[in-house]
Amino acid sequence: MKEAIKLQNSCNEFYTPERCYITELSNTPDDRDASIARARVEPGVTTRWHRLRETAERYYILNGRGRVEVGKLPPQEVHAGDCILVPAMCRQRITNIGSEDLVFLAICTPRFSSNLYEDLEDSPV
Repeated sequence: MKEAIKLQNSCNEFYTPERCYITELSNTPDDRDASIARARVEPGVTTRWHRLRETAERYYILNGRGRVEVGKLPPQEVHAGDCILVPAMCRQRITNIGSEDLVFLAICTPRFSSNLYEDLEDSPV
């Protein structure tokens, strides 16, 4: 990794088939150890069931209210300041149960790569 300052550019936000908006804050080949993305889920939306191969993920809730489902844990309501730990190969999804956008950081180790993403929506859970 090289020293750098990465300024956020909200124009880089994009919509994903997972049903959320993503802004990549730090995800480069010269920093393979981790990536950081800002995720935004609109009110009433549930992301698709998914998991990541070979990559652990942490959600750090910045704004809003959600209901997170991770692995075999019971669904849990989450708020700003809460942190969700998701091991590699662990199924997950989150629902925005509030009236404003649910915004969180998705921190992946090693860094996120789309070829590690597995959609589980049509698979038995």
